[in-house]
Amino acid sequence: MFKLKGLLLTEGMHGMISQVEGLAKALNLDFIHEKIELNNFWSLIPPKITPVKSFVFKNKIKEKFDMVISCGRKSVIPSLYLKKKFGKKIINIHIQNPKVSLNNFDFVVIPEHDGINGENVITSKGAVHYLRNEELNQNANYLKSQIIKEKVVTFIVGGPNKYYDYRETAIKEIFSKVYENFINKGFQLIFIPSMRTPKKIIDLAKNYFDENQIIITQVDKKAYLSSLKLSDYIIVTCDSTSMISESAMTGRPIYVAQMTPIKKNVRFMKFFELFKTLNIIKDLGDTVEDWNYEKLNETDRISSYIKEKIKNYEFS
Repeated sequence: MFKLKGLLLTEGMHGMISQVEGLAKALNLDFIHEKIELNNFWSLIPPKITPVKSFVFKNKIKEKFDMVISCGRKSVIPSLYLKKKFGKKIINIHIQNPKVSLNNFDFVVIPEHDGINGENVITSKGAVHYLRNEELNQNANYLKSQIIKEKVVTFIVGGPNKYYDYRETAIKEIFSKVYENFINKGFQLIFIPSMRTPKKIIDLAKNYFDENQIIITQVDKKAYLSSLKLSDYIIVTCDSTSMISESAMTGRPIYVAQMTPIKKNVRFMKFFELFKTLNIIKDLGDTVEDWNYEKLNETDRISSYIKEKIKNYEFS
Protein backbone atom coordinates (compact mmCIF):
# COMPACT_ATOMS: atom_id res chain seq x y z
CA MET A 1 0.00 0.00 0.00
CA PHE A 2 1.25 3.49 -0.91
CA LYS A 3 2.66 5.40 2.06
CA LEU A 4 2.63 9.17 2.47
CA LYS A 5 6.01 10.82 3.03
CA GLY A 6 6.45 12.55 6.35
CA LEU A 7 8.92 15.18 7.56
CA LEU A 8 9.35 15.40 11.35
CA LEU A 9 10.72 18.61 12.87
CA THR A 10 11.93 18.83 16.49
CA GLU A 11 14.71 20.24 18.64
CA GLY A 12 15.99 16.70 19.22
CA MET A 13 14.72 16.13 22.77
CA HIS A 14 13.29 12.72 23.69
CA GLY A 15 9.82 13.99 24.62
CA MET A 16 9.44 15.80 21.31
CA ILE A 17 10.85 12.95 19.21
CA SER A 18 8.51 10.52 20.98
CA GLN A 19 5.50 12.65 20.10
CA VAL A 20 6.23 13.32 16.41
CA GLU A 21 7.44 9.78 15.72
CA GLY A 22 4.49 8.31 17.58
CA LEU A 23 2.00 10.23 15.49
CA ALA A 24 3.94 9.52 12.28
CA LYS A 25 3.94 5.77 12.98
CA ALA A 26 0.24 5.79 13.83
CA LEU A 27 -0.47 7.66 10.56
CA ASN A 28 1.60 5.01 8.71
CA LEU A 29 3.99 7.58 7.24
CA ASP A 30 7.33 6.88 5.61
CA PHE A 31 9.17 9.57 7.54
CA ILE A 32 12.52 11.25 8.07
CA HIS A 33 13.48 13.29 11.12
CA GLU A 34 15.09 16.73 10.91
CA LYS A 35 16.63 18.26 14.03
CA ILE A 36 16.03 21.99 13.71
CA GLU A 37 18.83 24.48 14.34
CA LEU A 38 18.09 28.20 14.26
CA ASN A 39 20.58 30.78 13.00
CA ASN A 40 22.20 33.45 15.13
CA PHE A 41 19.91 35.03 17.72
CA TRP A 42 16.63 33.69 16.28
CA SER A 43 16.54 30.96 18.93
CA LEU A 44 15.95 33.74 21.47
CA ILE A 45 13.06 35.37 19.58
CA PRO A 46 9.45 34.18 20.10
CA PRO A 47 7.93 32.60 16.96
CA LYS A 48 5.10 35.17 16.84
CA ILE A 49 7.57 37.97 16.02
CA THR A 50 10.01 35.89 13.95
CA PRO A 51 9.89 36.32 10.15
CA VAL A 52 8.74 33.26 8.23
CA LYS A 53 11.92 33.10 6.16
CA SER A 54 14.48 30.39 5.37
CA PHE A 55 17.35 32.45 6.80
CA VAL A 56 15.94 31.89 10.29
CA PHE A 57 16.97 28.21 10.35
CA LYS A 58 20.13 26.37 9.25
CA ASN A 59 18.44 23.25 7.87
CA LYS A 60 18.33 22.74 4.11
CA ILE A 61 15.27 20.59 3.52
CA LYS A 62 15.36 18.99 0.09
CA GLU A 63 13.33 15.80 0.53
CA LYS A 64 9.89 15.52 -1.06
CA PHE A 65 7.16 15.02 1.53
CA ASP A 66 3.37 15.12 1.98
CA MET A 67 3.04 15.84 5.67
CA VAL A 68 5.02 17.90 8.19
CA ILE A 69 4.73 17.07 11.89
CA SER A 70 6.50 19.52 14.18
CA CYS A 71 6.93 19.82 17.94
CA GLY A 72 8.64 22.48 20.00
CA ARG A 73 9.23 26.21 19.66
CA LYS A 74 12.21 26.00 17.29
CA SER A 75 10.25 23.92 14.78
CA VAL A 76 7.38 26.41 14.39
CA ILE A 77 9.00 28.74 11.84
CA PRO A 78 10.33 25.94 9.56
CA SER A 79 6.84 24.39 9.53
CA LEU A 80 5.24 27.73 8.66
CA TYR A 81 7.85 28.35 5.97
CA LEU A 82 7.20 24.98 4.32
CA LYS A 83 3.43 25.48 4.46
CA LYS A 84 3.83 28.92 2.93
CA LYS A 85 6.08 27.49 0.22
CA PHE A 86 4.02 24.41 -0.70
CA GLY A 87 0.51 25.44 0.37
CA LYS A 88 -2.12 22.73 -0.13
CA LYS A 89 0.47 20.30 -1.51
CA ILE A 90 1.31 19.41 2.10
CA ILE A 91 -0.48 19.02 5.43
CA ASN A 92 1.23 20.49 8.46
CA ILE A 93 0.54 19.36 12.01
CA HIS A 94 2.03 20.93 15.13
CA ILE A 95 2.13 19.23 18.51
CA GLN A 96 1.94 21.51 21.59
CA ASN A 97 0.94 25.18 21.67
CA PRO A 98 2.88 26.89 18.83
CA LYS A 99 2.38 30.38 20.35
CA VAL A 100 1.35 31.70 16.92
CA SER A 101 -2.03 31.76 15.18
CA LEU A 102 -3.41 28.23 15.10
CA ASN A 103 -4.72 28.94 11.60
CA ASN A 104 -1.16 28.50 10.30
CA PHE A 105 -1.58 24.74 10.64
CA ASP A 106 -3.96 22.13 9.27
CA PHE A 107 -4.06 20.44 12.68
CA VAL A 108 -2.73 21.34 16.11
CA VAL A 109 -2.47 18.66 18.81
CA ILE A 110 -2.52 20.27 22.25
CA PRO A 111 -2.75 18.67 25.70
CA GLU A 112 -6.21 19.04 27.22
CA HIS A 113 -4.75 20.57 30.38
CA ASP A 114 -3.52 23.58 28.34
CA GLY A 115 -7.14 24.70 27.89
CA ILE A 116 -6.77 25.75 24.22
CA ASN A 117 -9.52 25.08 21.68
CA GLY A 118 -10.13 25.79 18.00
CA GLU A 119 -11.61 24.32 14.85
CA ASN A 120 -8.35 22.62 13.90
CA VAL A 121 -7.32 21.76 17.49
CA ILE A 122 -7.25 18.14 18.66
CA THR A 123 -6.91 17.90 22.42
CA SER A 124 -5.00 15.01 23.99
CA LYS A 125 -5.06 13.61 27.50
CA GLY A 126 -1.35 13.88 28.19
CA ALA A 127 1.25 13.56 25.46
CA VAL A 128 1.07 11.51 22.27
CA HIS A 129 4.09 9.21 22.03
CA TYR A 130 5.97 6.61 20.00
CA LEU A 131 5.39 3.53 22.17
CA ARG A 132 3.37 0.67 20.70
CA ASN A 133 2.09 -2.45 22.45
CA GLU A 134 3.89 -4.58 19.86
CA GLU A 135 7.23 -3.03 20.85
CA LEU A 136 6.63 -3.70 24.54
CA ASN A 137 5.82 -7.33 23.80
CA GLN A 138 8.84 -7.75 21.51
CA ASN A 139 11.23 -6.38 24.15
CA ALA A 140 9.70 -7.96 27.27
CA ASN A 141 12.49 -10.56 27.58
CA TYR A 142 15.34 -8.03 27.33
CA LEU A 143 15.60 -7.69 31.14
CA LYS A 144 13.65 -10.79 32.13
CA SER A 145 16.72 -12.94 32.84
CA GLN A 146 17.82 -10.40 35.50
CA ILE A 147 14.54 -10.58 37.41
CA ILE A 148 14.96 -12.61 40.59
CA LYS A 149 11.84 -11.58 42.50
CA GLU A 150 8.12 -12.02 41.88
CA LYS A 151 7.26 -8.31 42.18
CA VAL A 152 8.88 -5.59 40.07
CA VAL A 153 8.81 -1.80 40.30
CA THR A 154 10.25 0.40 37.56
CA PHE A 155 11.63 3.82 38.51
CA ILE A 156 11.89 6.16 35.50
CA VAL A 157 14.00 9.27 36.10
CA GLY A 158 14.02 12.46 34.07
CA GLY A 159 16.34 15.38 34.73
CA PRO A 160 16.61 19.06 35.61
CA ASN A 161 14.55 21.59 33.67
CA LYS A 162 13.38 25.14 34.28
CA TYR A 163 10.80 23.90 36.81
CA TYR A 164 12.74 21.27 38.77
CA ASP A 165 16.43 21.49 39.69
CA TYR A 166 17.03 17.93 41.01
CA ARG A 167 18.81 18.99 44.17
CA GLU A 168 20.42 16.00 45.88
CA THR A 169 18.37 16.25 49.08
CA ALA A 170 15.13 15.88 47.08
CA ILE A 171 16.48 12.91 45.11
CA LYS A 172 17.67 11.15 48.26
CA GLU A 173 14.22 11.66 49.79
CA ILE A 174 12.62 10.04 46.71
CA PHE A 175 15.14 7.18 46.80
CA SER A 176 14.27 6.63 50.47
CA LYS A 177 10.56 6.35 49.66
CA VAL A 178 11.29 3.89 46.85
CA TYR A 179 13.39 1.78 49.22
CA GLU A 180 10.91 1.81 52.09
CA ASN A 181 7.74 1.35 50.02
CA PHE A 182 8.97 -1.21 47.53
CA ILE A 183 12.41 -2.78 48.03
CA ASN A 184 11.78 -3.39 51.74
CA LYS A 185 8.49 -5.06 50.77
CA GLY A 186 10.05 -7.59 48.40
CA PHE A 187 10.05 -5.71 45.09
CA GLN A 188 12.95 -5.74 42.68
CA LEU A 189 13.80 -2.32 41.29
CA ILE A 190 14.54 -1.42 37.68
CA PHE A 191 16.10 2.04 37.52
CA ILE A 192 15.69 3.67 34.09
CA PRO A 193 17.47 6.98 33.31
CA SER A 194 16.55 9.30 30.44
CA MET A 195 18.60 11.53 28.17
CA ARG A 196 18.28 14.33 30.75
CA THR A 197 19.35 12.32 33.78
CA PRO A 198 22.64 13.69 35.21
CA LYS A 199 25.45 11.16 35.68
CA LYS A 200 25.66 12.06 39.37
CA ILE A 201 22.05 10.88 39.85
CA ILE A 202 22.81 7.56 38.13
CA ASP A 203 25.94 7.15 40.28
CA LEU A 204 23.90 7.98 43.37
CA ALA A 205 21.39 5.25 42.45
CA LYS A 206 24.20 2.70 41.97
CA ASN A 207 25.53 3.48 45.45
CA TYR A 208 22.15 3.85 47.17
CA PHE A 209 20.40 0.66 46.02
CA ASP A 210 21.79 -2.82 46.69
CA GLU A 211 23.29 -5.18 44.12
CA ASN A 212 20.06 -7.13 43.65
CA GLN A 213 18.46 -4.14 41.93
CA ILE A 214 18.77 -3.50 38.19
CA ILE A 215 20.39 -0.11 37.60
CA ILE A 216 20.48 0.87 33.92
CA THR A 217 23.34 3.34 33.59
CA GLN A 218 22.72 4.79 30.13
CA VAL A 219 19.84 5.50 27.77
CA ASP A 220 18.62 2.11 26.60
CA LYS A 221 15.31 1.98 24.73
CA LYS A 222 15.09 -1.82 24.94
CA ALA A 223 15.53 -1.68 28.72
CA TYR A 224 12.88 1.04 28.95
CA LEU A 225 10.36 -0.98 26.92
CA SER A 226 11.15 -4.19 28.80
CA SER A 227 10.78 -2.50 32.19
CA LEU A 228 7.35 -1.14 31.30
CA LYS A 229 6.20 -4.60 30.28
CA LEU A 230 7.65 -6.41 33.33
CA SER A 231 6.55 -3.97 36.03
CA ASP A 232 3.82 -4.32 38.61
CA TYR A 233 4.21 -0.64 39.54
CA ILE A 234 5.82 2.33 37.81
CA ILE A 235 7.34 5.42 39.43
CA VAL A 236 8.13 8.47 37.28
CA THR A 237 9.72 11.73 38.37
CA CYS A 238 7.40 14.73 38.14
CA ASP A 239 9.44 16.64 35.54
CA SER A 240 8.36 14.46 32.58
CA THR A 241 4.72 14.52 31.51
CA SER A 242 5.77 12.64 28.37
CA MET A 243 7.19 9.65 30.26
CA ILE A 244 4.14 9.61 32.55
CA SER A 245 1.94 9.57 29.43
CA GLU A 246 4.02 6.76 27.92
CA SER A 247 3.73 4.73 31.13
CA ALA A 248 -0.06 5.16 31.10
CA MET A 249 -0.37 2.87 28.07
CA THR A 250 0.50 -0.08 30.33
CA GLY A 251 -2.47 0.16 32.69
CA ARG A 252 -0.05 -0.31 35.63
CA PRO A 253 -0.42 1.87 38.74
CA ILE A 254 1.83 4.93 38.35
CA TYR A 255 3.31 6.87 41.22
CA VAL A 256 4.67 10.35 40.52
CA ALA A 257 7.76 11.30 42.53
CA GLN A 258 7.08 14.94 43.28
CA MET A 259 9.76 17.57 43.90
CA THR A 260 9.37 21.17 45.05
CA PRO A 261 9.32 23.33 41.89
CA ILE A 262 11.73 26.22 41.52
CA LYS A 263 9.15 28.29 39.62
CA LYS A 264 5.40 28.28 39.12
CA ASN A 265 4.42 25.01 37.43
CA VAL A 266 0.77 25.60 36.54
CA ARG A 267 0.77 23.36 33.43
CA PHE A 268 2.31 20.49 35.38
CA MET A 269 -0.27 20.87 38.14
CA LYS A 270 -3.12 20.80 35.61
CA PHE A 271 -1.63 17.68 34.03
CA PHE A 272 -1.34 15.93 37.40
CA GLU A 273 -4.90 16.94 38.29
CA LEU A 274 -6.24 15.50 35.00
CA PHE A 275 -4.35 12.21 35.38
CA LYS A 276 -5.49 11.88 39.00
CA THR A 277 -9.08 12.41 37.85
CA LEU A 278 -8.55 9.62 35.30
CA ASN A 279 -7.23 7.45 38.20
CA ILE A 280 -3.91 6.96 36.37
CA ILE A 281 -1.49 8.47 38.90
CA LYS A 282 -1.01 9.06 42.60
CA ASP A 283 1.78 10.96 44.35
CA LEU A 284 4.57 8.81 45.75
CA GLY A 285 4.12 8.83 49.52
CA ASP A 286 4.57 6.44 52.40
CA THR A 287 2.10 3.74 51.36
CA VAL A 288 1.54 1.47 48.36
CA GLU A 289 -1.96 0.94 46.94
CA ASP A 290 -3.29 -1.12 44.07
CA TRP A 291 -5.64 0.40 41.49
CA ASN A 292 -6.78 0.05 37.91
CA TYR A 293 -7.56 2.45 35.06
CA GLU A 294 -8.31 2.29 31.38
CA LYS A 295 -5.08 2.14 29.39
CA LEU A 296 -4.38 5.44 27.66
CA ASN A 297 -3.83 5.32 23.90
CA GLU A 298 -4.22 8.89 22.69
CA THR A 299 -1.86 8.44 19.76
CA ASP A 300 -4.13 5.92 18.02
CA ARG A 301 -7.26 7.93 18.78
CA ILE A 302 -5.80 11.15 17.38
CA SER A 303 -4.28 9.48 14.32
CA SER A 304 -7.63 7.85 13.53
CA TYR A 305 -9.31 11.26 13.67
CA ILE A 306 -6.70 12.80 11.32
CA LYS A 307 -6.94 9.85 8.90
CA GLU A 308 -10.69 10.32 8.68
CA LYS A 309 -10.33 14.05 8.08
CA ILE A 310 -7.77 13.69 5.27
CA LYS A 311 -9.03 10.51 3.59
CA ASN A 312 -10.19 12.49 0.53
CA TYR A 313 -7.28 14.95 0.56
CA GLU A 314 -5.58 15.28 -2.82
CA PHE A 315 -1.81 15.55 -2.40
CA SER A 316 -0.29 17.05 -5.52
